[in-house]
Amino acid sequence: MTSIITGDIINSKGSSPEPWLKALKLVFSQYGDPPKIWEIYRGDSFQLEVSPKQALKTCILIKATVKQFKTMDVRLAIGIGEKTYAANSITESNGSAFIHSGECFENLKKTTLAIRSPFSTFDTTINIMLDLAQLTINHWTSTTATLVKTALEHPDLNQIELANLLNKTQGNISQGLKRAGFDEVSKLITYYNTQIRTLC
Repeated sequence: MTSIITGDIINSKGSSPEPWLKALKLVFSQYGDPPKIWEIYRGDSFQLEVSPKQALKTCILIKATVKQFKTMDVRLAIGIGEKTYAANSITESNGSAFIHSGECFENLKKTTLAIRSPFSTFDTTINIMLDLAQLTINHWTSTTATLVKTALEHPDLNQIELANLLNKTQGNISQGLKRAGFDEVSKLITYYNTQIRTLC
């Protein structure tokens, strides 16, 4: 089983694409090379393949990366399933993971992050949790998003080390992570990973 993340940038027209494209490509390149593992197309849409257990954390990381840029956000759909045809380009590959991701993306209306898998009970539970998480995540400021991105990319660092890295005080880091709901988001990622391990 694999997972396909389909996404597009919200408010991409309002700012120069170079900074956020560069930041996004740096994140994507952690998972493999384009265009087989990831591809950005139509200027502000993309697909990325990651393992199912990486999918949610990856989406939160993409969110934090994009929200570093003021007024910008991203819509993300996770599709879990099979890959039955592997082309040289991810956008030409096929299988139930791609179908689930595409259908999930088409159904994103008021929400900006959702999942579709072969496991409907799991989907219902996780999507409710994602809706609740977005009450906080969707309101991250660019400063908060930068902090979350750094914390996700350096899970071994404590608050003092994060403060040194970001040139802030430990108090700033503590308050920032609290405002971001970072502990709760981390618990959500852990819960998701535990469930995925039993299903995939």
